[in-house]
Amino acid sequence: MPLDLTRRHFLGGAAAVAAAGRAAPGKGKLPSRTLGRTGATPSILAMGCGSRLAMYEEEDKAVEALNLALDLGVTYLDTAQSYGGGDSELWVGKVMAQRRNEVFLATKIGLRDYDEAMRRTEESLERLQTDQIDLIHIHSLRGQEDLAAIEAGSLRALMKLRDEKVCRFAGITSHSYPDVLATALERHDFDCVQMALNAAKQGRSENARNPVDHLPEDSFEAVALPVALRKRMGVLAMKVTGQEALVGNGHGKSGVGRLLQYALSLPITSAVVGMPALEYLREDVSFAASFQPMSQADMDRFSKELAGANKQAMDHRFHCHVDA
Repeated sequence: MPLDLTRRHFLGGAAAVAAAGRAAPGKGKLPSRTLGRTGATPSILAMGCGSRLAMYEEEDKAVEALNLALDLGVTYLDTAQSYGGGDSELWVGKVMAQRRNEVFLATKIGLRDYDEAMRRTEESLERLQTDQIDLIHIHSLRGQEDLAAIEAGSLRALMKLRDEKVCRFAGITSHSYPDVLATALERHDFDCVQMALNAAKQGRSENARNPVDHLPEDSFEAVALPVALRKRMGVLAMKVTGQEALVGNGHGKSGVGRLLQYALSLPITSAVVGMPALEYLREDVSFAASFQPMSQADMDRFSKELAGANKQAMDHRFHCHVDA
């Protein structure tokens, strides 16, 4: 798969260019934060190992990127059983065989059936070359019917896996349906949650495909994030750049550094970012290493511009999305 050069980082100003040009820390540390009640302290930048890792195409290039991420201070790797048909876990496992103790490792269960979820997790352990995964998520919660299917099957499997110490912590992810995610968080004993959090205020529910004549208020930031914080869950942000849809020049677009700054200024632990080239990996680490929080007024202005220009399109795009 050729690299999509539209992902090119539009840095947006001399200061950002200078920041990106600085050498990222080698064998050093990125800032870290506590992952809610888990007590774990991963780096504030996590490497997403889904479709963007697949863009390396070859195992040796993907393994090189993963090793570079660890060398630069990234300590959180985010994969899933379905990514690349299992290739992502295989590639991550090549690195885990040598560097497991350096990594907070997360994967995800996409199937809803109890027995299938248990079987696939056994396969995950083999691919990842580990006997314990730090965090397993239920992958990509959608509507109420999906939540019912999860509760009937894969959620029971996940809690059993946590009880048996196959994973240390249990979580759930969602790209859409913030209200259903809030219900799941209220109802169940998750340790962590991963949700779409970006300056465009991503997240609508049943009405995501319908046009509106005003900016809807429902978003993960407004609806699901407060529940997670009240229950002291570890919060991971994803879709920080909207899979590059928010990246560019002009009104309603931004450089990656500012998008990452916005997400990291929210009360989260880590931003999970796909980095499909070594130059992007180095840039993103440099942004994270020099992170300074946005003021609330700056966040409000930035979000108003990006949400006004992008929210409806983003919610439509990700309504049924599952990264693979």
